[in-house]
Amino acid sequence: MSIAFDQDRWNKIRQDYQLWWDGKLKRPLIHITSGGHQPGRPEPTLRPQGFTSHYDPSVTPEAIVDRWDYDLSRQTWLGDGFPSIWPNFGPGVAAAFLGADIQNTPHSSWFVPREMKEPRDLRLAYQPQNPWLERVKALCRLSMERWQGQVQVGMTDLGGNLDIVSSFRPSETLLLDLYDQPAEVNRLTWEAHEQWWRYFAEINAVLQPINPGYTAWTPIFSQTPYYMLQCDFCYMIGPQMFDEFVKPELVASCRKLAHAFYHLDGVGQLPHLDSLLAIKELKGVQWIPGDGKPDMRHWPDVYRRIRKAGKLVQLFGPPEVLDAVVEQVGSPEGLILFTWSDPAKEKETRAWLKRYGAE
Repeated sequence: MSIAFDQDRWNKIRQDYQLWWDGKLKRPLIHITSGGHQPGRPEPTLRPQGFTSHYDPSVTPEAIVDRWDYDLSRQTWLGDGFPSIWPNFGPGVAAAFLGADIQNTPHSSWFVPREMKEPRDLRLAYQPQNPWLERVKALCRLSMERWQGQVQVGMTDLGGNLDIVSSFRPSETLLLDLYDQPAEVNRLTWEAHEQWWRYFAEINAVLQPINPGYTAWTPIFSQTPYYMLQCDFCYMIGPQMFDEFVKPELVASCRKLAHAFYHLDGVGQLPHLDSLLAIKELKGVQWIPGDGKPDMRHWPDVYRRIRKAGKLVQLFGPPEVLDAVVEQVGSPEGLILFTWSDPAKEKETRAWLKRYGAE
């Protein structure tokens, strides 16, 4: 097999990530993906797609997994990096599992209801043999057979609670529903919660026990169930509505996960940060400033609030992002950075890793 990652390195990943989750790793985690590895095999004819849902249904899962294998065989991983992949059918694909249609765009996939129904007439019920759920499970099954635990396969992006509901009651309509039909919105939220967890269990039943551990669309490795929870819809609501319609379901999900993170997406979600940090079972926060905002080096108050609450912080960007945040919060502990390295600069990258004890 041409993917350059052996069992000894996996053992080190398991050890260091567990120490990090436990608050015992005295350094940051630094997940670096690089290129430059010779694949040792011909390139498949199937072209790569950023979104798995962009492949025509006639493309077999076997062909997709083979394409993934080739792409991974061209990569190397430094620091705390490891080979990972995930079936990307768009943010909130649980809506498609519940009967919404997938609408592909050049840079994403979205979900639209086949029929607009009033909240009182809408039921978010399990659909046996749903084609999208079956395709995700087929990709996971074939990945386990192909790699036998050498590659970490992440959970598909199931979505957030009100995000799933808003696929059936598009945003402006759902905002009015919060005022006009709050009881129905709460019912739908908990129906989405019930089905979300059913999908999570079904897909993990395919992945485990061969999969090295658990990851999501952000591959923070965990040996016990982990997920990057979210509710992008709450960008449009205030703290009172967040606490009424979003937080109870988040708390319930955090309690079901050994390691729960939250995707804090955009400045419109900052008013909810203190409420989120009060969730005892929430382990960490991924802060995304949003388009047109200062990059991740320019939010010291956000990082200090998260770390003061005893939560972990996940970052994206070049090494300078980690350097800046370490200076802002006063310690490298409790941080994880995802970044990409130019293989031509491997010597410099390794020297930088050595500064943090992550070489």
